[in-house]
Amino acid sequence: MQIGPKLVARQTLKQTLTPGLVQMVNLLTLNKVELQEAIAEELLSNPLLEESQDAEPAGDESADPGARDALLEAEARLRLETPADLAVTEAAGASGEESDLAESPDAAALASPASPAGQEESDAVAEAGDLSRAADAFEEIDFGDFFEKYLDPGFQIGDSEEIERPAFENFISAPTTLTDHLLWQLSVAIVDSGVRESAEAIIGNLDEDGYLTAEDQQGRRFLSLEELADAEQVTVESLRQGLELVQSFDPTGVACRDLRECLLLQLRDAHTPDPLAERIVSDFLPALQNQDWKAISRATLATPEQVAAAVAAIRRLDPHPGRRYNQSQPRLIEPDVFFVKGRPARCSICDREECENTYRILLNDDGLPQLTLNRGYRAMKWDKSQREVSHYIRERYSSALQFLKNLEQRKFTILRVCHTIIARQGGFLDSGLDYLRPLMIKDVAEEIGVHPSTVSRAVANKYAHTPQGVLELRYFFSEAVQGSRGGETSLLNLKRRVKAIITGENPRQPLTDDRIAAQLRQEGIEVTRRTVAKYREDLHIPSTHRRRQKD
Repeated sequence: MQIGPKLVARQTLKQTLTPGLVQMVNLLTLNKVELQEAIAEELLSNPLLEESQDAEPAGDESADPGARDALLEAEARLRLETPADLAVTEAAGASGEESDLAESPDAAALASPASPAGQEESDAVAEAGDLSRAADAFEEIDFGDFFEKYLDPGFQIGDSEEIERPAFENFISAPTTLTDHLLWQLSVAIVDSGVRESAEAIIGNLDEDGYLTAEDQQGRRFLSLEELADAEQVTVESLRQGLELVQSFDPTGVACRDLRECLLLQLRDAHTPDPLAERIVSDFLPALQNQDWKAISRATLATPEQVAAAVAAIRRLDPHPGRRYNQSQPRLIEPDVFFVKGRPARCSICDREECENTYRILLNDDGLPQLTLNRGYRAMKWDKSQREVSHYIRERYSSALQFLKNLEQRKFTILRVCHTIIARQGGFLDSGLDYLRPLMIKDVAEEIGVHPSTVSRAVANKYAHTPQGVLELRYFFSEAVQGSRGGETSLLNLKRRVKAIITGENPRQPLTDDRIAAQLRQEGIEVTRRTVAKYREDLHIPSTHRRRQKD
């Protein structure tokens, strides 16, 4: 028996993603703005693709409304357009050398002698070659350059030197962030190198609100100086000096560990100090959050008027001092599809006259380049010495076909998903949010016959212009709740119902989460107290104790 490593052949079956499938998946996740950039990049990388100047965009629902399989019809249509675009015909006449591209099936079809158009084109190209060889040799002389250099005694301008200049984007001003603002103040501060290094470490650990925090598996939490000293390999005393330096910078209240420290720092930096406000923030912050003015008045021995004045001063403070510099930039949203009321007698998506959808789906193709195959490769011929060039052209030809096919597949998938959404959410489009029905991604996937991940990619980061406004396609998907009426109630409407119940409660006797859950069960919606508490927190509604108003 032989002992040792050896090679064993084993047959396995597994799924692999081809480059074309990877490209299709990537294109499906892009919205209109991102798709425009992807098409521009493909135009730069593939010379066989060009932007058509006279092509009209397919504005209504589908490039081929009667198609049941847009993928196969798009490929067939593209192959019918390409014979004149790829020069793969045999070299005519005396050359006697075969084209390397003639080996492909498409090239063999193009160079077939049975095609009169192909034969006429070859004869025309051969005739043009004979005329160019018989041309007068004097045509090869650049007489303009000759007279300019030797016969014109006037002033001549030499060739200008091309100087590479910085891009215009480098001169566009960018908004100043909190980190930039603090580092600029640190650069003009006169401190030793150790304190400066500690201050830079503190500035680098500030969050968008200006607090000194850290993030771990439990979420974001406040960061202690000891933890930061171990991470940055500096002493705690140096960090404490750096913290005091950063807290003296503008805006007041940055580099704090909690809300109490942030508010106290702003109160102490005020032009007119308020000892009562400082004491309330320092010792009675929970009572301040619960609006228990009587407890604060009894504990501080202050009158209700004095407490009200101190609370008014506290309300003028900024609990998020870093946000004035870390403002989020506006996001450009452009609808990918339009839902327009009214459609033809026969639905162009399902091809049925009895379709219940009363909305027409329009793809937003405005600004997207209309791609065609480049006509400049029509008369090109290749011999055996140009094998690498012919292989490159053939590979680019296949890539162009695949890209155009994936664009058609993306369009058809989005149309089918939107058609199913309209069929389920027609009441919402007509009458508003109260008629939003539960809808799951897997339900749409089963109806159109694709994987749920395909539907998830088709609705990702895409928006629809509807009679109810511009909405994200994911907005139409919501889980159903349990109960006799749960199948008709979406999760979004349940949250709205919880908010409506709390809005109509008695402020002096607010409803508990148990009572809200009991009231929902009476309405046919089965929820638990923990579920109500979770929805209330999602809506940023305080607890029962904090909602209670005292006389």
